[in-house]
Amino acid sequence: MALSLYRIKKWSKMILGKSDLYVCQDEGKCYSITEIKGYYNNLTEKVTKYGVGHGKIPTYPNEKGEIIEFSIGIFQYGLACYDLYLLNNDQSMLEDAILCGNWALEKQREDGSWVCFGKDESSAMAQGEAISLMARLYITTKDEKYLNPIVKAKDYMVKPISEGGVSEYVDGRLVLYESLKYPPIMNGWIFSLWGLLDYCKLFPEDVKTKELYDGTVSALADMLPQYDNGYWTTYHTKGMVASPFYHGLHIHQMNAMYKLSSDERFKSYSEKWAKYQQSFWNRKKAFIVKAFQKVFD
Repeated sequence: MALSLYRIKKWSKMILGKSDLYVCQDEGKCYSITEIKGYYNNLTEKVTKYGVGHGKIPTYPNEKGEIIEFSIGIFQYGLACYDLYLLNNDQSMLEDAILCGNWALEKQREDGSWVCFGKDESSAMAQGEAISLMARLYITTKDEKYLNPIVKAKDYMVKPISEGGVSEYVDGRLVLYESLKYPPIMNGWIFSLWGLLDYCKLFPEDVKTKELYDGTVSALADMLPQYDNGYWTTYHTKGMVASPFYHGLHIHQMNAMYKLSSDERFKSYSEKWAKYQQSFWNRKKAFIVKAFQKVFD
């Protein structure tokens, strides 16, 4: 195990609320169950708290501390701008969302993917959030330049890892991977499937993709016990304890998933995990375990 000063600084900023990657992300403020409107998670603080200024693409530090254009961060920033456009009728926010959408068009690779965590590593989360961003820009601008990239992004997202994609099929149901270096990460899986949901809203005639969406929602619900260690949530299915930020995010994602799917299991786990969060001893135990993991991971 190696002590990483960069990891310590990064996690400390998250705990102190000084990181633009880990702002408050509660349930979306203006989403619709049936239509493409606002996003399902509230990302607006990524702009209101740490905005980079109009007309600029946000940049982020990588694990080495180098400043890069990080696809997931840019797509989330664009979704945040779009929600602020809806909430405040702010045309400048729509312009910034379009700027992020155009970046997505420019940087999409031939196979439909985007570079994410490394030179060659893609992510289902990047695919899903790009779809969600471009779908919203299409319904607002009616610019058809977004349509084919959306289809390409979806096709890559549902391609199995064995064929160079970012998903696998367990008992015939789709499981979406935020990172191929880890087991299924819950928050990334949900962000990914929300992109699949937006695709289905945009292309309701695609029955096959709707079946994939229904299957991945069902698979996620079945696997929820694997994200519960008895006192806190886990980041992925192999037991890594979630940080306080991700635990809260999981609760908000469960609330949205219940409303979107009507599956009572999402509501049940949301309530259970909220009780974990209210327990002083659960919070302290999770913090200590997570701090150890983050320093020596």
